[in-house]
Amino acid sequence: MSDHVLVINAGSSSLKYSLMDAGSGAAAADGVIERIGEPQGHRRHRGPDGETESSDPIASHEDALRAALKAFETHGPSLDDVELAAVGHRVVHGGARFGAPSLVDDALIAEVSELVPLAPLHNPANLEGIEVARRLFPDLPQVAVFDTAFHQTLPPHAYTYAVPSDWLEQHGIRRYGFHGTSHSFVAEEAARRLGRDLTELNLIVLHLGNGCSASAVHGGRSVETSMGMTPLEGLVMGTRSGDLDPAIHGHLARELGWSIDEIDRVLNSASGLKGLAGENDFRELSRLRAAGDPRAELAFDVYCHRIKKYVGAYYAVLGTVDAIVFTAGVGQHSAEVRAAALQGLERLGIRLDPGRNAEPPGTGTVSADGSEVTVLVVATNEEWQIARQALAVVRR
Repeated sequence: MSDHVLVINAGSSSLKYSLMDAGSGAAAADGVIERIGEPQGHRRHRGPDGETESSDPIASHEDALRAALKAFETHGPSLDDVELAAVGHRVVHGGARFGAPSLVDDALIAEVSELVPLAPLHNPANLEGIEVARRLFPDLPQVAVFDTAFHQTLPPHAYTYAVPSDWLEQHGIRRYGFHGTSHSFVAEEAARRLGRDLTELNLIVLHLGNGCSASAVHGGRSVETSMGMTPLEGLVMGTRSGDLDPAIHGHLARELGWSIDEIDRVLNSASGLKGLAGENDFRELSRLRAAGDPRAELAFDVYCHRIKKYVGAYYAVLGTVDAIVFTAGVGQHSAEVRAAALQGLERLGIRLDPGRNAEPPGTGTVSADGSEVTVLVVATNEEWQIARQALAVVRR
């Protein structure tokens, strides 16, 4: 049986896809179709013939997936030749119902639809991608892999907010956590790098990209995570504020007359690094800092201070820590962030090696010899993790 899985990540106006070998992690091809439903769409496909791009209107997600299949047919590799084993779908929110990847059927579609109020910007697009793939691949098993699933092992004292209990029971108000596919992949890879069984390890995983999240992983199980009911809570992000006094919503509504929707929009799309420095691209933020921009310097300091707070908090939750793992775009590529976030934590057994940490972006150990806590840089691979989990479901 083939190990190839077509991984689909459907967004509100985009569709990303990868043809993954679940065994090796090799991507035979990948691509993205953007600006779906707009007057001019854009598509890119990278395969055996190299990279091709085109711009033309893409009316719907079904048209987008059909365009992706046409790209496979024209530029390779042929999906008929690789004999797909499954289609794996990224689904953002699985609520408290889905703690593991699940085979798609009508009952799953209905349950994920019921969770739309928890992720109104994401789950509808994820569902549309699933429905389109079911129509175009009627004979292939489809598997939903949930961003929230890895964090369903949080104990009640970690996921429960101190609000009226009927809020949880009737409205699902609790911590769910996100980026779970990345956190699970990185935890497994960290164990492999350390040459130890994941069930023996205590890890702090820092996923730092445009979206940022931290997790405390005990024996391979997430026991604490920074994102909450939504991806807004926690670390400072590219455009999201992260942790915020909840009374600020009421203050802004009273002082400025803003609606809840407007406040949510600003906190999710115009805050974080963008709100502090006018830029959410970390590379541009670094350029501004180098030029002496005080807003960029403050944004960097706030960003790293928040990471350090979470490292300390999760150290306390775990009791002992075997490794701290940095991943995603900023975590993997910014030596400055790693150094600033861990500076002054030597009493906790965390010591960076400045030379290793400053080496060109890559992966590996950046802690000093003799550091009680190993500091690792690991490249995440959510597509591979989705492919592996999808294949495991269909081979049960």
